[in-house]
Amino acid sequence: MKSPPRILLVDDDPGLLRLLSIRLLAEGYEVEGVDNGKAAMDATASFRPDVVLTDLQMEIVNGIELLQSIQREWPGLPVLIMTAHGTIPDAVTATQSGAFGFITKPIDKNELLDLISRAIKISRPPELEVAEWRCDIVTRSPLINQLLDKAHSVAKGDSRVLISGESGSGKELLATAMHKASGQQSGNLVIMKCSTMAENLLEAELFGRAADTFSDDPAPRQGLYQKANNGTLILDEVADMPIRLQIKLLRVIEEKLIRPVGSSETVAVNARLISTTHKDIKALIVDGKFREDLYYRLSQTALQLPTLNEHPEDIPILANHFLDKAITQNDRPRMVYAPEAIECLMSAKWPGNVRQLKNTVNENIEQCRTPVISVELVKESLGERSTVLPSFTDARDEFIRNYLSQLLKMTGGNVSQAARMAKRNRTDFYKLLSRHQLDPEVFKHSAN
Repeated sequence: MKSPPRILLVDDDPGLLRLLSIRLLAEGYEVEGVDNGKAAMDATASFRPDVVLTDLQMEIVNGIELLQSIQREWPGLPVLIMTAHGTIPDAVTATQSGAFGFITKPIDKNELLDLISRAIKISRPPELEVAEWRCDIVTRSPLINQLLDKAHSVAKGDSRVLISGESGSGKELLATAMHKASGQQSGNLVIMKCSTMAENLLEAELFGRAADTFSDDPAPRQGLYQKANNGTLILDEVADMPIRLQIKLLRVIEEKLIRPVGSSETVAVNARLISTTHKDIKALIVDGKFREDLYYRLSQTALQLPTLNEHPEDIPILANHFLDKAITQNDRPRMVYAPEAIECLMSAKWPGNVRQLKNTVNENIEQCRTPVISVELVKESLGERSTVLPSFTDARDEFIRNYLSQLLKMTGGNVSQAARMAKRNRTDFYKLLSRHQLDPEVFKHSAN
């Protein structure tokens, strides 16, 4: 069973600390309370909260200083600031420092619970130690972690791997991580971009070439396959490889020998192959554009990367990761996303997946002229992809209306029959139709 969310309370008023603890425990949260900023830092390390709720005015370490310390040690952990001095400068300072939210005393219970709920929904909990091999993969998704567990197990063997997934979903990143976890990690990692070169250049790039006194560059050149010897060769977008080269690759896999272009000599090679593709290779096989025997050689183990829309809980952590990384690399002033901006990112569609999210974050950084990236700026960047997630009530009403419409279509507007199918009495069914503004007569006329 999943453990309840953890709230760390920080306030030097013992009465308020006790009252808030009682309220939050009653709501099902796990609560720890401390009365100063130093104790809060220690508790954050041991208690691992999902949200920190701290007073602004405290001795020695105030709420803003605590917030800044938390942001350094546990970036992404949401911090809510509360104060009896609810002035605009306080709110601005808290927001610019990266606070998730700002609430004034006396605390309104409903406002507080709503703020905590929103923070938990899009929070990034403090990261546990991540294994070195997968440290570049930023995630808290059970779906992705399950895939990584499988990838780690597969990496320890020597099977050839085919990683499938939409463009921008992180296939090359996963392949690189698998090399780090493999027995070939001490060897070279070499990446071959199969979709970026002409066929004749692709062959020489992969298998190398002999000396050619008639070319502008007469010196022999070692191919990528040979450079990856005793290491890993990633064939990026392998489905774009020309048929003629597919035949030669198949022979190399079977014989573990390569013949550089223009040479009569063969060279022994022993590189592990990890291939990636965003295309449906089985469909390409049917169309005669990819060799079936090569497909089965390359896919001794097949891994499928989910789309970003399948693990939306990673959007906040990825957005903050890209934001912090870009700011550090470009020596930009500190910026934070407004909570509503993160929610907007989460509700958008991402046909370009993680790569598209990264590009959007970079665009937001370039366009933003304030310390806080607003929801309006994010919506402008997303354009038509900016969608608003419906409320629970709206989503439920839409489902009910669609369900009732389908029943009426199936029965040709016969309310008695539709009510029986829905296992509701006729009177209640009429009330439902009225509430959702559905006229049975319309379905009678359109039944044919």
